[in-house]
Amino acid sequence: MSAPLLDVKDLSIAFGAVEVVDRLSFSIGRGEALGLVGESGCGKSVTSLALMGLLPPRGCTVRGSILLDGQELTSISREAWRHVRGSRIAMVFQDPMTALDPLVTVGGHLAEVLSLHRGLSGAASRKEAAMWLERVGIPDPGARLDAWPHELSGGMRQRVLIAMALAGRPDLLIADEPTTALDVTIQVQILDLLIELRRELSMSMLFITHDLGVVERVADRVAVLYAGRKAEEGPIERILRAPRHPYAEGLLASVPGFRPRVGRLRSISGQVPSPGAWPEGCRFHPRCERAQDVCRVRTPDFDAGIACHNPLGGEP
Repeated sequence: MSAPLLDVKDLSIAFGAVEVVDRLSFSIGRGEALGLVGESGCGKSVTSLALMGLLPPRGCTVRGSILLDGQELTSISREAWRHVRGSRIAMVFQDPMTALDPLVTVGGHLAEVLSLHRGLSGAASRKEAAMWLERVGIPDPGARLDAWPHELSGGMRQRVLIAMALAGRPDLLIADEPTTALDVTIQVQILDLLIELRRELSMSMLFITHDLGVVERVADRVAVLYAGRKAEEGPIERILRAPRHPYAEGLLASVPGFRPRVGRLRSISGQVPSPGAWPEGCRFHPRCERAQDVCRVRTPDFDAGIACHNPLGGEP
């Protein structure tokens, strides 16, 4: 079996004395898409920033290992990051309305990427930039190069961000809730675009979302995070068919179409605890209908794809 493209082992992230990600491990194979799922506050976005080397150097501690194609990223210099970020690993952020510099044209944004990671300038850069705009479905790409961000819709801005991320031809694309700020019709278009480009470019992807209904469309496997820890991981088909962790099952039950039901959709009572105030034992036990005494005092080990003292039935 070949080594994974990305291999994260025991990743812990703390701001001061407050730990927000706790010993998180996962891997992504070449050409594979992994969904990272959980509610807001579970540690998804801060994990993506760690993978991109974008966490603040002061006041933040990162422990563990992040291997990208065998290269350890947690210890490389700022200069080395300039060669990794964008050309080996790239990211599409969740809010297209604020991610683009309002004082730089669309072509200017792409020219910076192409200059830094591909060494292109002048006419060659403009031609390549127009090609990427065309590939992400932007009409009249030559004219759009001279457009300002405020002249584009939210969906168009997100397509520009995808073009910028892919222009460096990265091996791994991180998509951090890339459709959250868009209306439903545009969401589907962006998801279909990411699926098409991933297959066309044989690219690996980490897709971050709170919605299992979305991750079903794009991912091969899914890892469910809760309060900074991994609760369950497995093939997307198995998780959707027979989740074993009560939290994963609760996420599924809150999405229309996954479970036969009568009346209102189910919700998970309570909310994700704040970092620094994690409960003892299993962090999900205050919200879990299956919690037992052991859940309140002992942290479950992650074994056979799940961290739970009292899992639901189904295949491990």
